[in-house]
Amino acid sequence: MDTFDYVIVGAGSAGCVLANRLSEDPSLSICVLEAGPRDWHPYIHLPAGFIKTFHMRSINWAYQQEVGPWTGGRSIYAPRGKTLGGSSSINGHIFNRGQRLDFDTWAQLGNRGWGYSDVLPYFKRLERRIGEGDDEYRGREGSLTVTTMDWKDPLCEAFMAGAISLGIPRNPDYNGAIQEGVSYAQRTIQNGLRVSAAKAFLHPARKRGNVDVRTHAHATQIILEGKRAVGVRYAKGGRGGTPAEVRASKEVILSGGSYNSPQLLQLSGIGSPELLRSHGIEVRHALSGVGEGLQDHYAPRTVARVKNIKTINQLRQGWHLWVEALKWATTRRGLLSLSPTMVYCFWHSGETTESSDLQMTFTPASYKEGVQGQLENEPGMTVASWQQRPESRGYVRIRSADPFEPPIIQTNYLVAELDRRVVVAGMKLARRLLKSQPLAPYYDYEDFPGPNVQSDDEFLDAATRRGTTTFHPGCTCRMGPADSTWAVVDDQLRVHGMQGLRVIDASIMPRMISANLNASTLMIADKASDLIRGKSLSS
Repeated sequence: MDTFDYVIVGAGSAGCVLANRLSEDPSLSICVLEAGPRDWHPYIHLPAGFIKTFHMRSINWAYQQEVGPWTGGRSIYAPRGKTLGGSSSINGHIFNRGQRLDFDTWAQLGNRGWGYSDVLPYFKRLERRIGEGDDEYRGREGSLTVTTMDWKDPLCEAFMAGAISLGIPRNPDYNGAIQEGVSYAQRTIQNGLRVSAAKAFLHPARKRGNVDVRTHAHATQIILEGKRAVGVRYAKGGRGGTPAEVRASKEVILSGGSYNSPQLLQLSGIGSPELLRSHGIEVRHALSGVGEGLQDHYAPRTVARVKNIKTINQLRQGWHLWVEALKWATTRRGLLSLSPTMVYCFWHSGETTESSDLQMTFTPASYKEGVQGQLENEPGMTVASWQQRPESRGYVRIRSADPFEPPIIQTNYLVAELDRRVVVAGMKLARRLLKSQPLAPYYDYEDFPGPNVQSDDEFLDAATRRGTTTFHPGCTCRMGPADSTWAVVDDQLRVHGMQGLRVIDASIMPRMISANLNASTLMIADKASDLIRGKSLSS
């Protein structure tokens, strides 16, 4: 049986950073278990390939959420990366940190060292920002390349001019001093290729010789001796594969993400006693917060038909696509080098909102009704709008004691009344943006929700029928004080009441942040690596 100092479960965004930082110490040995394959598939590295990886079960967990009270009877698809790099290998490449308020709130909930001033240095240490940005807020020497969208599209320019006409300022750096405003999106793309966490952190770490990465290794159980985690059992090749185990002399670290980390804890007997007993699992450590508190951003998409200009819908058809393929092959530019979202806009749902609580994205394209990631044939443009800091919470719970059965994922979108009000406000603002004067030469008519939708109830009905996940699940192993009923880990990310066991991924977020989650997940892992080693930024 192999023994390492650290065993990391999951080679996603957090696991890749952890393997890199911990392996800087040549005296340490690290084993990384990844349920999926190597990140060899070309669609991973081609930015526009996200449309293909969206449904590729070979590199995607392809989960389904439970039908929610406000999803119109629909089960919403929930893709997650299942390959080296995890979701950073299949996501929309966006780099968005969030607001100062987000992290100061974490600290106010009892998490020492997680305020904005504490985490900013880690954001800076991670990144190699190319482009605009105040060096007080941006890093220039890190491993993760962050660039700004370089596709100058007339529709995007008109959308931003429309936002300015409504009083929303142009902001060249939403990851800088303030988030509010409209700008081209920042993304983890360099020279027309995706920069995943595996590319930036894991592959360089493997060259050091003290990192053992095991793919097709589906973790099935944490090995416990009393209240101490001492290793991990896994199946080589997944269901029906060869049982194996690996030991950790120092710590087991769960970095499986907001769905898989609580699932593995529960399968191992750590969680709600009632849940565990209902599936015949011995309660090894009662911890009621495991899997509870799930949050995600819920986004209805407002769609308008376009005239007088070609959109991405046409550019990806017929001979146009061959031209774009040739352009990418020779210059690494053009349509195939793009993220799904071109423009980001952050603003307020009402006059009394202290900080922007709405996030909107603009794409000069439209997608088939109810089908994410599949473009329509006719020209369109889309604004997705969502509430940045939802109050609704759901849960992730094992469906059975079978480690290969997907967990129950219930997000409970829009259960909180505030969430419903803000989502409606976002849809109204999206309509105003698309009907702004600078877009008038290109605006034909509103396709969804449609001009007949006028009242708040009608907007809300449209949101329940067509809203979808934005792929930002968090908060299922929340960080907080030991005397709280909901916390799973402390502010060192150690599982409460356990030894040698940490959770380090987006699941530890105590509250949803005003952003896509990948940037902050990378930051969490970078900061955690110093916590593990007892290091400070200056040491």
